[in-house]
Amino acid sequence: MKHQPLKLFPCWDLFLGLDEVVIVIQSQRNSFHARRGGQRKVEILQEALNLGQEIPTVLLLHELSEYEGDWSIIPVLPHLSATRSQSASWFVFIEEETKVTLPALLQVLSRYQDKKEWFLGKRLHDNEASIIHHYAFSEGLSFGYPDPAAGWALSAALLQSLAEQIQHERSLKSDFTIDLTHEIALFIWEERNGLELTDVPEFCTELKDACATTFTTYLPHCGDPVSKKELFVAVKTCQKFHSERISVVKATWEKDAGSLEYYSDVTDPSIPTISLGVANTERGHCGKTFALLKRFLTPAVPQTDWLLIVDDDTLISLPRLRRLLRCYDPKEPLVLGERYGYALVHNGYSYTTGGGGIVLSRPAVSKLLSSGCGCFSDDAPDDMVLGRCFTSLRIPITNSPLFHQGRLNDYSETLMSLQEAVSFHKHWNIDPVAVYEHWLKDIRKHSDVLIYISA
Repeated sequence: MKHQPLKLFPCWDLFLGLDEVVIVIQSQRNSFHARRGGQRKVEILQEALNLGQEIPTVLLLHELSEYEGDWSIIPVLPHLSATRSQSASWFVFIEEETKVTLPALLQVLSRYQDKKEWFLGKRLHDNEASIIHHYAFSEGLSFGYPDPAAGWALSAALLQSLAEQIQHERSLKSDFTIDLTHEIALFIWEERNGLELTDVPEFCTELKDACATTFTTYLPHCGDPVSKKELFVAVKTCQKFHSERISVVKATWEKDAGSLEYYSDVTDPSIPTISLGVANTERGHCGKTFALLKRFLTPAVPQTDWLLIVDDDTLISLPRLRRLLRCYDPKEPLVLGERYGYALVHNGYSYTTGGGGIVLSRPAVSKLLSSGCGCFSDDAPDDMVLGRCFTSLRIPITNSPLFHQGRLNDYSETLMSLQEAVSFHKHWNIDPVAVYEHWLKDIRKHSDVLIYISA
């Protein structure tokens, strides 16, 4: 049937109907995110009803299957192809906080033939080769990938082709999933003979004329920040970095901590540091991490709702983190930070990267330690072991893009300018104090007022 033109755009006689569009909200299992995703779904469906057209299909990503790895999108493409591609012309992927204007979205999608392979979004690109993108295209940095906050779209023809590739090959160039939309763009480029992202100006993060999508924030307002006394901070260090790195922590964010301890391989009263009886290792620090987790549940430290584990070269905004934590229920098992994945196409597991900071609720720590899951060696990668353990316990890894395993320079400047970042990691080739002052520091004019610096 031919759909009636939408009243908001009377000059457009659109042949694409809303019922030909599948919108996938990249929701998460944590109760706060599941609720936000559900609210976004209701908003989209209500707008469709107000327009008087047939409604689009709106899916919550975390409800599509029991597999946690679906967040990386590539594993779920065969399911979407098998269940939706016969009736759909377009698949649009949005964040929980991405708003959609349906008439404008239809207007945009109608410009492209859905029978062809199209990959649409707001284009980002790297300013320099980045470890978080596996140093891909290090000799040519014009490769584009979509801004996740603005949403992105695949034609049904492209999605079906990708699904067939996944089912036949079951392999990816890298076992690690780091930056979701870059991984997808690279996968499409490799599997579809150099097919690149088409930049669409109506996919927006800031409100302007004719936007099909806009974005609110990754740092929602959920009420007053949690109290300092409800967050315990554990800093992992070792003797060789005491003078070089701990001095940066003390010059920047330490003053915003209510309760904080430094854990090292030696006791140094001048800092002070605490030795957990675990020798320093050159690779992973699983033994040290599990030792501090056990200490967290003892009377040796204040009893708090939340535990933050960071490296000694992590830069972090504790006021912003405490704002973010207000959105979560401390009675739930929560593992929060920047989410990575290992072997997700092959039923692998997700984990929270250690350098950007790992936040654990007290129930998460209790369930982990009572399970008996732990290190296979003291130098095992602690963040990956934690991810494997929490996966086995069916405790989901909750992602926040405000945590960063890399340096500021490792991320798109456009992407960073729209964030109130919570953390960055590593001091290599940067002035860490300057990065903290410009990107993470909060200015206090009164005890109860915070003014946030917008970079």
